[in-house]
Amino acid sequence: MKLEASLRSCKKFVHLDLKGAPPRIGYLIELIQLFADLGANGLLIEYEDMFPYEGELKVLQSTTQPPYRRDEIVSIQDAAYSRGLEIIPLVQTFGHLEFVLKHEVFRDLREVDYCLGTLNPHRDAGVRLVQEMLQQVMKLHPKSTSLHIGADEVYMLGHGDESKHWLDVPGRSVHQLFLSHVIKVAKAVQESAPNLNLIMWDDMLRSMTPETIKESGLVGLVQPMLWDYSPTLDVENTVMLMERYKSVGMSQQWAASSFKGSTTVHTCVTSTQRHLDNHLQWLKVASSLSAGIKIQGIALTGWQRYDHLSILCELMPVALPSLGSCLQTLLHGGFTEEAQKKVVEKLGTVDVEDTERLSSRTSSSFAGAKLAELIVKLTSLLESAELRHFQNNMFVRGWFTPYHRQKKTINPLIAQQIKTQAKIILDAVESQVQEVRGEMCLLYSDSTVQEWVDQHITPVLEPLHNLLRDIETVLNEMGLCTESIS
Repeated sequence: MKLEASLRSCKKFVHLDLKGAPPRIGYLIELIQLFADLGANGLLIEYEDMFPYEGELKVLQSTTQPPYRRDEIVSIQDAAYSRGLEIIPLVQTFGHLEFVLKHEVFRDLREVDYCLGTLNPHRDAGVRLVQEMLQQVMKLHPKSTSLHIGADEVYMLGHGDESKHWLDVPGRSVHQLFLSHVIKVAKAVQESAPNLNLIMWDDMLRSMTPETIKESGLVGLVQPMLWDYSPTLDVENTVMLMERYKSVGMSQQWAASSFKGSTTVHTCVTSTQRHLDNHLQWLKVASSLSAGIKIQGIALTGWQRYDHLSILCELMPVALPSLGSCLQTLLHGGFTEEAQKKVVEKLGTVDVEDTERLSSRTSSSFAGAKLAELIVKLTSLLESAELRHFQNNMFVRGWFTPYHRQKKTINPLIAQQIKTQAKIILDAVESQVQEVRGEMCLLYSDSTVQEWVDQHITPVLEPLHNLLRDIETVLNEMGLCTESIS
């Protein structure tokens, strides 16, 4: 039980993934206060293209919305430090560099041309590029004592021409290629900031032998952060992995769980239970470790996209009951009555899908609760059988099949029936979408609002709009011109 307490008492960092739906600065500062209220004592901030890079890196800045200004990044830190929250910046340095390598000017630094995420480790210009990114970010975070250098999911490594050539030398492996780049980056950081504590994701180390890690020189340079977001996390395997890292001399380790953004790439509403289960598994891991492993902290990740080019996962307001429940579970060593009480006190509910509690507008209603409630209601309408399976209703199946479209014929009375039913659904959705838009634009930029609607609403309604357009076309062909519904 002593080691389970290590997870309860260690630092709990909330991950802010700003590569999608970056909150307006006022809302972000409100969120930071809320994170502190819910039991967090740190932030792991992944700015990606929302950082105000300068000089030749200015091209990395987001163009869909302006990045945070320098003074805003200072105010984010002020808000965090005023509540005792430590800040660890996260800057990718090997994989997941889509936001860098998508630009034509950096195209020749890709490991392979068709993989936008992975840096070619053989080019000095690539190493200089990530060093410059790290320096600019750390310069704006003078109080941070730790830095996360990413290095997860380095896809296609070893497939580039220069890598193939390098690997032709007997005895060389992709594992060594990976480690040599990470070590190069870590040593460069160490030279300019010797007291900075470096962290990396662990997934690329998992399949390596202890000897490979030991011989590389990585030990002592970087601390691994083991990530597993599954509600059925394999406790035994994770413990074995952590013991293996300890055996090579990496006794200082970090854990990473998830409170949102790890269910499916397009999930809109966060399931508290799924993420709670993930944290309960991590508590089991912590209580099974040998004494030599020192857990430095746990990052509760909240992914906003799976990568730079994928769609938006759940927005932060919808995930706050999950976050609160997960933080309190870690603090109490389980989702106890006391833990639940604390979450309800702060947020009004432990489950965002409990819209009755959300909409009761108690004094504990949280910043963004109204938007969360509207998104939950809209999502349930979008998932309703009558909308999802409209093509299967009796009238469409009976009177407007592909055969009828091909023959350009329809019973006009039935056409009216289909159009009336479709219009009722579309009007209901449209009025809810307008409400969501109105609330969302208070917390997020207009471009985020538009992106969210285009990704999560438009695809669901498209088949219905297409059906109505096809009916209209057939009626026109039949000489029965009626008012268009689109």
